[in-house]
Formats: sequence, C-alpha cells, structure tokens
Amino acid sequence: MDIVDAHCHIISEDQTRYPKAPIGGKQSEWAATRPVNAEGMVSRMDEAGIAQAVLVQATTNYGYDNSYVLDSSRQWPERFVAVGTVDPLRPDAADSLKAAAGDEGLAGVRLFTSGSTVPTQGEWFVAPETFPFWERAGELGLPVCLQMRLGAATGQLVELLERFPGVKVLLDHIGYPDIADSPARAGAEVARLGVHPGLHLKLTHRNLEKLRDAGSRADDFLGPVVEAFGAGRIAWGSNLPAAEQSLPELRALAEDVLSELPEQDRREIFAGTARRLYPGLVRA
Repeated sequence: MDIVDAHCHIISEDQTRYPKAPIGGKQSEWAATRPVNAEGMVSRMDEAGIAQAVLVQATTNYGYDNSYVLDSSRQWPERFVAVGTVDPLRPDAADSLKAAAGDEGLAGVRLFTSGSTVPTQGEWFVAPETFPFWERAGELGLPVCLQMRLGAATGQLVELLERFPGVKVLLDHIGYPDIADSPARAGAEVARLGVHPGLHLKLTHRNLEKLRDAGSRADDFLGPVVEAFGAGRIAWGSNLPAAEQSLPELRALAEDVLSELPEQDRREIFAGTARRLYPGLVRA
C-alpha cells in the first residue's frame, strides 16, 4: 500500500548550525532523549515501507527556526515536504508566510497552542492580530496544522473555521479527544466539527492507542468521525520520535485499528489525503 507519514519530526545533532530554541524555553523530553535526524528518518521509512513523509517542525526543540526541516526537504525532495512554525501574532506574519512558502519552501505551517511543554491551552490563534496570517494562508492554499486540545477552546476553533472557510486546517492528534473515557462521546464531539469543509483530522498514535485499547468500542468513535468527515479529510501520521514505538510498530498499530474500514478509506487515510494537502508529495 502507498503510505505517506503526515506527521513526523527530525532533530539534527549539529547544534551549532541548528541551535535549540524551544517555544516557551522548555525542550520536550522526547527531543532530548530520542531524537531522530533526517538520515535516520529516511532509514526508518525504508524499514517500514513508507514512501514519503511530512516533516513537521519540532516546535519544542527549534521554535520558529525552520531551517532544519527546510534543509532536509530540499536535500531529499523525493521523500519529504516541510511544515514549519511561524508566529501569527507578529505584524509581519502574513508577509513572512508568503516568503517562507516560496520556491522549495514550506508546504504548510504549524501553530503550537498546547502540548507537553505548553500545558495551558492558548486561545490566541483566533485573536484579531492573527487574521492577516489566516487570510494569507488561504490565499496561498497553505495547510495549517493546529496543535490544540478540544474542550474549552473548541469555540475558538469553530469561530476560526467560520471566519476563514477557505483555509485548510489540520487538527493535530484530532485535538486529543477523550476516547478512553467514552469512544462514543468523543466520536460525537469530533463528528460535530465535520460540517466545516476546511477542517481535516490528523490521526496519530495518541488516538490509535486509545482506540486499540477500546477494542470493539473503537467503532463508536471511528464510525461517526469517518461518516462526518469522509476518509478524504483524515490523514495518518506516526508522530515519530515523539511516539516511543518504532516506525514499523506505529504503521502496524494504524493498520490494525483501521483494518475494518473499506480499502478505499484506508488508502485515503494512509496516503490520499496527505497527497492532496501537500501537492509537493509527488508519487514516484
């Protein structure tokens, strides 16, 4: 099967050329203890039978300095595209985004509003100061990965999607829905967002592990979510090396959990969606 990893991270050993500058000043535990460089990612992809990958900026290691994902995507254009991080609150954010997306530039951008090193969910991503950024992303057709947690900030996400319906937004880790507590309730929460055509879901180990543990109840989540969004708006990403498992194990986890879906749906989730979002992923 054609497989694209829509969410993985790389970190260089060369801290002189690529210095650490994590958002919030705190490096994530995985970045410090199990980094994988670009060469290592290529090797792991070959081992797992994965054709191409989206290099998502390791925000908790490099902050807004996108040099390493850009240099790596330029070195291996047949294997990678780069998704970088910008500060949408800056007055020059829209112009910076246009410049960064130039020839051999960023294929997408990521906003990191919550995570292991940012436990408090930020709601600044829909502040009026960010509107020029969102407008420019729509003009450029540049997908925006949004790392956030559903819940208190869901209203801001809906406001964003209604204000900028032309922007393709990818919800990293599907916004961390509480599948463990109730797959059905989590599925309904996510499915309600399917009415927004610009919203896409990024399915990773953070969701898949909970679905595996849910056993037969996994379809209480997957059923309504796939019906609401369609497989064509869902993309699989490994989250390596933030995920502790090997890449073959992460692929196997996804294939196991999604095994009951129709083959065409699985083809979309494992490659089709990512290829439409990132046209630079030209299939060899």
